[in-house]
Amino acid sequence: MKALILSGGTGSRLRPLTYTNAKQLLPLANKPILFYIIEKIVDAGINDIGIIVGDTGEEIKSKVGYGRKWGANITYIYQPIPLGLAHAVKTASSFIGDSDFLMILGDNIFKMNLNSLVYNFYKSKSNSSILLHKVLDPSQYGVAVVEKGQIVKLVEKPKEFVSPFIITGVYIFDKSIFNAISNTKVSKRGELEITDAIQKQLDLGGKVSYELIKGWWKDAGKLQDILEANRLILDDIRSSVNTPTNENSIYSGKLQMGKNVLIENSIITGPTTIADDVSIKNCFIGPYTCIGQGVNIVNCEIENCIILENSSLLDIDKRISNSLIGKSVLIRGAQRRPYTNSFLIGDNSEIQL
Repeated sequence: MKALILSGGTGSRLRPLTYTNAKQLLPLANKPILFYIIEKIVDAGINDIGIIVGDTGEEIKSKVGYGRKWGANITYIYQPIPLGLAHAVKTASSFIGDSDFLMILGDNIFKMNLNSLVYNFYKSKSNSSILLHKVLDPSQYGVAVVEKGQIVKLVEKPKEFVSPFIITGVYIFDKSIFNAISNTKVSKRGELEITDAIQKQLDLGGKVSYELIKGWWKDAGKLQDILEANRLILDDIRSSVNTPTNENSIYSGKLQMGKNVLIENSIITGPTTIADDVSIKNCFIGPYTCIGQGVNIVNCEIENCIILENSSLLDIDKRISNSLIGKSVLIRGAQRRPYTNSFLIGDNSEIQL
């Protein structure tokens, strides 16, 4: 079995940050989302991985490399224009060949391992298998209708309730998916939809099985989902602290701290991750904060935030919370006191408050 990760999307829901960053490389607990996905794939015993990339392909290649870090072999497949998930599969046909393959969307993050999904795919002798998640309101998702342990119908964003089971973005296919895609029409939005292709498999007599998500799952395409995924991962971290230069500071909770960290006259409350070469002075750093390499924070209160590398937050009067701050951002406080601060800020920005 091979694996295919789809990382060619534009990340429009996270603009302006994604004008200059691949959303699949945004960090959770100071590790890129894409790294978590690769680890899940390798843990399931799959080492031959293809990654679909678009305009951010060079950034992804630079960060991920060719798989040596995980004992895998990574191949990059360029998709010039994102024309749907089924189109991405079609684009990867020469890489996949006749192999069965696991496919994961590059902004999916979840706790469970994938061994049981792979095992049950082969045990059930299915043509496809989908990881599903049960929700109260499925109207904004692709939905699977289930009868007697099998998927019998797929509906994209149903106007009326047909099933509580949404499609998470984790799939397994055999080679019959390519014939199904070839017989699938382009949707009204001009894309080849993977839900339509799987439905075509069913129409042609194929068997589609499923498994329900165990534990939590997030589609990390929106700010609040990314912050929630960061919180969930931080809840599971183990403390790992390189002793910082420490003057009159207090630490509590689970902390992961890198090298060459300077902390002075501050309170650090975990779970929190602090990368290498960070300077924190006269601050309160609250729980669920992820601070990237080279960040400088002075006279601030911060909690439940992700701050990317080489940014500076200086003399902010009001506590900053629920924020995702890009690379090389400067936020500097002014004399007046603001009532609230909450940010989704792209790279190379400067804000005075």
